[in-house]
Amino acid sequence: MTAPLGKRLRREIRVRGLLLGWPLLRVVPLGLGAALGWLAWYLVPRQRRLAREHLRIAFPEEDEAERDRIGRASFANLGRAAVETARAQRLDIRTTVDLDPPGEALLREAHAEGKGVVVATAHIGAWELFARRVAALGIPCGTVAKEAHDPRITALLERSREQGGVRVFWRGAPLSAREILRFLRDEGGIFGILIDQDTRVAGHFVPFFGRPAFTPRAAGDLAAHLGAPLLFACAHRVASGVHRMVVRRIEVARTGDRDRDSFLLTAAATKAIEEEVRKRPDEWVWMHPRWRTQAVDISGKK
Repeated sequence: MTAPLGKRLRREIRVRGLLLGWPLLRVVPLGLGAALGWLAWYLVPRQRRLAREHLRIAFPEEDEAERDRIGRASFANLGRAAVETARAQRLDIRTTVDLDPPGEALLREAHAEGKGVVVATAHIGAWELFARRVAALGIPCGTVAKEAHDPRITALLERSREQGGVRVFWRGAPLSAREILRFLRDEGGIFGILIDQDTRVAGHFVPFFGRPAFTPRAAGDLAAHLGAPLLFACAHRVASGVHRMVVRRIEVARTGDRDRDSFLLTAAATKAIEEEVRKRPDEWVWMHPRWRTQAVDISGKK
């Protein structure tokens, strides 16, 4: 069914705006990106309301002023992250994202097991950059993503990631699942999956800030199916334009029941995400409807 003309025009304006604005983001200062994000806090009331609601859930002990400070800072972080992503090809990724020797050792040891490496991650800091840092190790690196509504945006995102050495597998594409398994099993690739958003994919309800949150299960499924190691990784901003990677191995007692193991791995990875968000709450996407799906709605999630 064709969308109404007005909706199609608005979508075309947004797409053209992004395509024209993307090259500009490569040259604007990080501070301007942060300022635009900060301004968005005041200009998008629905997202501001969601952020406030979620911050009350996560930090009931904080007063409203402190929660609003975190919310504004998280919007500013998105602005910085957009600029950093646009200029990523011009960055020296090894100095932009610091990966300490223990973190690199964890990645290399997991890779040496020969089963592929699944990395659960989250929208923390500049999440697009740390995949490039992993790719810089010389190990095949990939991720899964949903195609944008417009093929021009999909092409832009794919080009940006693959220029950084990150192979993109599009969710729902023909043979995508087989290609991902082959990438892990046959190429020994490191495969990153964002698991911190409530999206229309298969998932588990696991605790997140004390509430059941519908969480994508793909990372847990792959690790359980292949017997592969599951790591958690993210990159925190430590200075203007500088990030530090956090890498840890997700250890659970695997039962041999793939569904149960997937649940346990997903819950443990989500716990790791919460721990990192608590350290730097200003770097997470509080405007996302993280607790949107309730248990009674699970039949609608496909």
